[in-house]
Amino acid sequence: MRKIDLVIIGGGAAGMSAAVAAKEEGCNNLLIIERNDSLGGVLHQCIHNGFGLHRFGEDLTGVEFAWRYEELVEGYQIPYMLNTFVIDISPDKIVTCVSPVEGLIKIQAQAIILAMGCRERSRNALLIPGTRGAGIMTAGTAQKYLNLMGYLPGKNVVILGSGDIGLIMARQFVMEGVKVSAVVEVMPYSGGLPRNMKQCIEDFDIPVYYSSTVSKICGRERVSSVWVSKVNENREPIEGTEFEIPCDTLMISAGLIPENELTDGAGIAMSPMTKGAVVYENNETSIEGIFSCGNVLHVHDLVDFVSEEGAQTGKYAYEYINSVNTTTEYIEEDDIKVEKGPGASAIVPQRIHRNTSMDNITFMFRPSFKKNDVTLCLSSGEKILVQKKMIAVTPGEMCKLVLPKEKLAEVKESVSISIHVNEKEA
Repeated sequence: MRKIDLVIIGGGAAGMSAAVAAKEEGCNNLLIIERNDSLGGVLHQCIHNGFGLHRFGEDLTGVEFAWRYEELVEGYQIPYMLNTFVIDISPDKIVTCVSPVEGLIKIQAQAIILAMGCRERSRNALLIPGTRGAGIMTAGTAQKYLNLMGYLPGKNVVILGSGDIGLIMARQFVMEGVKVSAVVEVMPYSGGLPRNMKQCIEDFDIPVYYSSTVSKICGRERVSSVWVSKVNENREPIEGTEFEIPCDTLMISAGLIPENELTDGAGIAMSPMTKGAVVYENNETSIEGIFSCGNVLHVHDLVDFVSEEGAQTGKYAYEYINSVNTTTEYIEEDDIKVEKGPGASAIVPQRIHRNTSMDNITFMFRPSFKKNDVTLCLSSGEKILVQKKMIAVTPGEMCKLVLPKEKLAEVKESVSISIHVNEKEA
């Protein structure tokens, strides 16, 4: 059995940035395990710009962003294994993986970082009635066909969902001469970033049907049309509101799901809100020495924030490796719980060590509604610890609040994060 101090599972933005940060801190015995044939993950099929403004101060494509980190990994001579699939993680941090070159491999790690990313919701998850001809695919699959393989997925597209990948693909389709007949969104607002709605949909006059869904797919050999219906408060199609849109392709952009089969299989506590691991302020999971970051922890809106979180987690993991033999002790009964208040969802972290060594604790979360003129609040009981006014919030864009360590003394058993609509809006 191999012995490695730090094993990082996933070689995308989160995994590479975690490895680079750990190496810069002094970790020399580390390994990245990646199931694909190259590092970079899904970034290699993202030829659009908008990456790197926060991390590198430049407007890069996804390919360029990935290459910046690949250069750092190569420059630091950080070991990595490609085409290697992790099949199990044990609570005592034994990683079991398979490779076509080396076969079955077992690695004993001191610390593990989970950075497996996320996947798209498929047509099977949405249970849309109708036929299942060719031309039904996720936005990521369409992106791969067009940008990596050079195939045009269709000539007349309807997009179900308004996730960011789907919005970006809508713009690219139009620029490639494809007709985008509609974007259909079940919510009364977009699920993507406001800038993508403006630059990719409104600027190209693409029709958007809110509070609607695809209620039927037609076409046996290939999609020939879809039926679109308004939905009620339970997101169920309303009979009598349906209308038909001719198309040859239905592209699904209905959200992302963290790739957490390994996390769950290891017995790590999971959050029903984020679909990722329950973590402390240092991104450590319920199993000591196993950390989680990036889109496998909670789905981010910007890759820059994924890499930032990965870098922080790489430092935390190396700090853990160095502190294994120290007397630092966390008592679970002293943990501070993080609770969801009105208007806030998918909060990370969910727990805080009362005797944390961190100077500031950053909370990331998503609004559960779209509103103007609001105040983000972090409180303990009736006492407000931190508040921040925002011009507007939307579920497609993450929010942040920072709690200074000195304010932990004012916390009893828990803190709560909420979003309050100011009187002008109310």
